[in-house]
Amino acid sequence: MSPLRAPLRVLCTGLAGVLLLAACAGQAGPAGPASDGTQPRDTAAAAPPTPAAPGAVTTVATVLQEGDNPPELCLGGVAESYPPQCGGPEIAGWDWDAVDGEESAQGTTWGMFMVEGTWDGETFDLTEAGAAPDDPSAPPDDPRLAPDNAGAAGAGSDAGELQNEVYDDLGGLSGWAENGYVWVTVVYDDGSIQRYADETYGTDTVAVLSALHDVG
Repeated sequence: MSPLRAPLRVLCTGLAGVLLLAACAGQAGPAGPASDGTQPRDTAAAAPPTPAAPGAVTTVATVLQEGDNPPELCLGGVAESYPPQCGGPEIAGWDWDAVDGEESAQGTTWGMFMVEGTWDGETFDLTEAGAAPDDPSAPPDDPRLAPDNAGAAGAGSDAGELQNEVYDDLGGLSGWAENGYVWVTVVYDDGSIQRYADETYGTDTVAVLSALHDVG
């Protein structure tokens, strides 16, 4: 099984980054303020979990294959070059002959697809693939975006520094600061990554989003 290639670093502003993950790079900054304002966080005390999905999961994303390398499911940023550049977990069972709408250039083949399969914490094992919807549904309203439900991360430079720390700690696919929360998208969260973030950075500080969604 091939190692997971690090996704493009995406640190964006606003929840729109969930749908339009551009390759807007960010640099890691110093550790942010302590979650309770007095004691430093000890992020080395425990590593964040990498949960497997208990059942089928789905998403709409770019699948990309460079030469003879395994195809990858690009769940983070996609560089707008030609051919595009992106990285993500290996997608096992992929067959370009079984789908339509792909493009190829300079030894790279890619396309946007709706995929369903299983996630073991490292590899996405495909069970079904189809064309991406022309008009994907908007994500549900997140109560953490409500103005009267602002988080504890605050605003300004402190939130930006914490954003970089959280992004690196959780292996984020994209990240930004909004409404007092540091938002980070991970490959898959069954709730354990959010619990880890709450314990590490304080409740109502980090909002974890999952790129893969449980079916049903």
